[in-house]
Amino acid sequence: MTWQTPTFADVRRLARDYVNGKLPGADAGAPNTRLRVLSDSNAALAHLTLQYIDWLSDQLLPDTAESEWLDRHGRIWLGGRKTPTFAGGLVAITGVEGTIVPEATRLASGSVEYETLDPITLGPGATEAPVRALTAGTAGNRDPGDVLSLSEPPPLIDGQALVVAMTGGADAEKDDDLRARVLARIRMPPMGGAAHDYVQWALEIPGVTRAWCSPIEMGMGTVTVRFMMDELRASTGGFPTADDIAYVAEQLDAVRPVAVMDFFVLSPIAEPINFALDSLNPDTSAIRAAITANVAAMLRDRARPAYSLNGISQDAQTIYSEWVSAAIYATPGVDNFDLDMVDHVMPSPGHMAVPGTITWPA
Repeated sequence: MTWQTPTFADVRRLARDYVNGKLPGADAGAPNTRLRVLSDSNAALAHLTLQYIDWLSDQLLPDTAESEWLDRHGRIWLGGRKTPTFAGGLVAITGVEGTIVPEATRLASGSVEYETLDPITLGPGATEAPVRALTAGTAGNRDPGDVLSLSEPPPLIDGQALVVAMTGGADAEKDDDLRARVLARIRMPPMGGAAHDYVQWALEIPGVTRAWCSPIEMGMGTVTVRFMMDELRASTGGFPTADDIAYVAEQLDAVRPVAVMDFFVLSPIAEPINFALDSLNPDTSAIRAAITANVAAMLRDRARPAYSLNGISQDAQTIYSEWVSAAIYATPGVDNFDLDMVDHVMPSPGHMAVPGTITWPA
């Protein structure tokens, strides 16, 4: 039988009835009496305890735990939540040739500060200096050409520097992502190099948000891992850079079984999903934006390159027109539409569906 936490009124009634039962002739419900105050006070404390137990019941299992308790589950099963990382890169500094820019020179963009990692000597033009953010997370990432201001420019050095590259900052792991990893670890315990082990190892790396393992794709004895960095590389649609791939490969090399003949770490290949809509009703800019977002969310959830499911190799995921239709119908306010699309089969194991072009009604 399902447990139902009683309301305060129910607990108060039980407390008064208990007092009345133990003291024949007493009336714990009579106003302004010691027995009523005593029974109602005990009822309030008992109800507070029941509320705590009710809350605690959600914390004891990772599928419903809140942040603090989820961290505890994460430490037990995985070693903890993925911590934020610091962005780093290069900036171009200008000034009088021969001037030395000291190590730890501070620069800033908004509320985020950076510092130079080495002393550099300015050349005749812009001179590149390695820097790192002092604030962890994606807030430290900057696009090439962004301007950083020197907090206290040394003499003969210009007060602004241009970003050449500034990447690598990742936020702390979100609750939903940590929860998914904990549940995957419980449901699929380590098997000494099974396909799901590679996925879990990849997801432990800061910045990695999705990963897939495709055994024997490149031949017998081979393992192929593909991954995405949806937040860290949002500007490229989540697809990792060559440096990201090299870093993930290095991390996986440190934990994978040595008996694997050939091991490949790759980025998925983007395969745009294009379709046309007609007779869309209502057809407004807000509806179009919501449809675009819903289809993108559906693809984020369903798209994957070649992978392994319960030890069985699977082809890269076909995107069915029914899925696109369902995503459009799920858009609030959409009444009717005609969808022109055929099921989209991925051209190779490495391809993965991404949002493409939507042709709207004329």
